[in-house]
Amino acid sequence: MSTSRPRILVSNDDGYFSEGLQTLVEAVSPLGEVWVVAPDREQSAASHAISLHRPLRIKEVRERWFAVDGTPTDCSYLAVNHLLKDNRPQLMVSGINHGANLADDVTYSGTVAAAMEAAFLGVPAIAFSLVTRGPFDFGPAGRFARALVTEALSRPLPPRMLLNVNIPGGVEPDGYVITRQGRHSYGYNVVEKEDPRGRKYYWIGGTEYAHEDIPGSDCNTVFDEKRVSVTPLHFEMTDHGRIPELSGWNLQGFKRHGSGGGA
Repeated sequence: MSTSRPRILVSNDDGYFSEGLQTLVEAVSPLGEVWVVAPDREQSAASHAISLHRPLRIKEVRERWFAVDGTPTDCSYLAVNHLLKDNRPQLMVSGINHGANLADDVTYSGTVAAAMEAAFLGVPAIAFSLVTRGPFDFGPAGRFARALVTEALSRPLPPRMLLNVNIPGGVEPDGYVITRQGRHSYGYNVVEKEDPRGRKYYWIGGTEYAHEDIPGSDCNTVFDEKRVSVTPLHFEMTDHGRIPELSGWNLQGFKRHGSGGGA
C-alpha cells in the first residue's frame, strides 16, 4: 500500500498573494502535498476564459507555489497538464474567494472556472467562497474547507466532480446544507460618467441585491439560514425538456434528421 500523501492543487481568481488563498492553503496543508498554481494578479469575473492567442509565463514564487500571468482556467490547465502531469493531483480546491459565488454567479466566476477546468481534465474539484463584502474573516471558511476536504480525500471521487461551496460571512455557521442553485440579481443599472477629456465611460454591475425565495437553494441557505451551502454542479447544459418542442419546428427548405435527445 502506498503511504504517499495525496497531492492537492490550489488555485483561485484573486491572485497568488490573496488572504483567501493563504487561508485555504493553511487549511488543507495537513491533509496532503499542496501545490499552488494561481494568477499573478486579480482575475475576478474572468469566467472560463482561456489564453489561446498569447504565450503564458510561469513564475516559481517558492517551492510548489507558482504564479501564472493568465486566467484561473489557464492556471488549472497548466498545473494538471504541465507542472503535475507526471503525478496528477487527487483533488483540486479553488478559493477562498473574496465574495459570493451563488446562483448565476457560477457562470462569471473565475474561482468556479478554475475548479471547473480541473474537473474537465478529470481532477475532482471544490470551489470555496466567503459571502461578504467585508470585513473578511476567513476563519470559519477555512475550518469548513478542512472538514470537507478531509472527507473528500477519504473516499473515491468521480473524476469530474465539481462542488460549489459558499460560506456566510460574519457568523460561525451551525452547519451546512446540500443545495441547488438559486436565482438572484444585483440590479441592472448602467452608470454613465464622463472623463476629463469629455469622453463617456460606463460602470456595469449593480449593487441592489435581491434573491428569489427558493427553498433548498444556495441563496436561501446562506442569506436566510446563515449556513454553508454545498452545491454539486455538472457540465450537461442541454435543456432536455425543450427537445420535443423544437422537434415540432418546421424550417422551410431544410429536413430535420432524428434528434440528439433520442426522440
